[in-house]
Amino acid sequence: MPQISMNMFSEKDIEQIIAEGRDLKTIEKQLNGFKSGFPFIDLVAPASPGNGINQLDEQRINEYVTLYDGLSKNKRILKFVPASGAATRMFKNLFEFREDAIATQDLNAMLDEERHKSAKKFFNNLKKFAFFEELKQSLEKNEKFNVDIFDQKNFILVLEYLLSEKGLNYENLPKGLLLFHHYPGRSRTPFEEHLIEGAHYCVDKQHNVYIHYTISPDHLNRFREMTDLVIDEYQQRFNVRIDVSFSIQKSSTDTIAVNLRNEPFRNADGSMLFRPGGHGALIENLNDLKGDIIFIKNIDNVVTDKLKEETYTFKKVLGGLLLSLQGKIFEFLKKLNSGKVSNIEIEQIIHFARTELNVDKGSVFQNMKTPEKIRFLIEKLNRPIRVCGMVRNIGEPGGGPFLVRNSRGEDSLQIVESSQINMADPKQKEIFLSSTHFNPVDLACGVRDFRGEKFNLKQFIDPTTGFISQKSKDGRDLKALELPGLWNGAMADWITVFVEVPIVTFNPVKTVGDLLRPEHQ
Repeated sequence: MPQISMNMFSEKDIEQIIAEGRDLKTIEKQLNGFKSGFPFIDLVAPASPGNGINQLDEQRINEYVTLYDGLSKNKRILKFVPASGAATRMFKNLFEFREDAIATQDLNAMLDEERHKSAKKFFNNLKKFAFFEELKQSLEKNEKFNVDIFDQKNFILVLEYLLSEKGLNYENLPKGLLLFHHYPGRSRTPFEEHLIEGAHYCVDKQHNVYIHYTISPDHLNRFREMTDLVIDEYQQRFNVRIDVSFSIQKSSTDTIAVNLRNEPFRNADGSMLFRPGGHGALIENLNDLKGDIIFIKNIDNVVTDKLKEETYTFKKVLGGLLLSLQGKIFEFLKKLNSGKVSNIEIEQIIHFARTELNVDKGSVFQNMKTPEKIRFLIEKLNRPIRVCGMVRNIGEPGGGPFLVRNSRGEDSLQIVESSQINMADPKQKEIFLSSTHFNPVDLACGVRDFRGEKFNLKQFIDPTTGFISQKSKDGRDLKALELPGLWNGAMADWITVFVEVPIVTFNPVKTVGDLLRPEHQ
């Protein structure tokens, strides 16, 4: 691996590193990563039903729901919601329309252009959005015109009141605090929809519900204000006590940026630039939490009440399967650690590990002596476990489930992003394109070992699965380092099980137009 010369760091650089609490060795590794690059994932095959993805019939679905309902009450169940994303990208097409509209006299003709068809759909359906009433009130209060009869000359004004501080300020708010769904009486944010979800499948026997949001520090006060505003309503409605907590991405996980010569990128004042390391840094936040079972789901993947029952069912299915597998794993680990295990029992355990957990025992297992086999099985089974929902591929962007071979020649199930794959390799590209399922970010995670002690999740990261992206700052090009993704490399050494879940459980909102889908109306 290329080595970094200490001459690259000045005294001021060292002072900055120390003052910001960063680790010099970590920074050196990151700089080496820019020079050497990151290896591509070695795909073996797409995971599919019968080959890595479990398909459950109605009987097994009911069994896992019943199991979860019975066992979860004595567990600390936590819902982990990555919610730091700003809503800016949701309105990209409206920003483009606003920019072009300033230079034209004929907005109607402009709206008929292919480039602006999404903006036209937005204006034609304005009244269907959950935020319409608030937008209308703001406009009528300050501009004194009736939004119900506005014409094209008001398009720019409508966007100004939707996006800027003059009105709803949606371009500066986190996605979790936008109004997504309209109900009789009032509309709800995704933040609230997750509270409601948690009240249905994250309740312990003391009626506690624990929900944790990872957010941007800029939005912490807004989230706290929203919590204070709505928490009593949902606690009384569902007869629970909802414990809402927040964390921000740790600045210690920021990665150094470099210029195109792989030298530290310098700010105008000469200091080194560090950037957030992507959602993979959230493994630190996850690692800090106290929980037995942790559900992970993105902030924008919510539906209206009419579709929630199926979501609740399959969250319990994921949790029930996790508890079922975990119970067997713990039983086997206790037996293996006792030293009183027969060869027949070892064969039973390896059969379970291979068929239920997709653990690759490798070609040397049969030649191992009994003590070696026991150590091997303990090492393979004593890990955090995740049960991941997978949906049929309908063309949505995102990673997918694959069987992957690591540098030791072992095969394991992984969630893989397209950026991790060498698309110049025809075979690898063919495997990727033949995938039948994709990742909706729908995970149930077991983070304690058979003794009840919490795993140190940072020990199960594959550091080689980061990637480099091109960015810019102050008009200058730079290269940024993204840490191994939360459900990709950050969980690469977890026990992984895939389960097919219905597409109705996956309804993300990537653009404002997605809110017009039936699932959000």
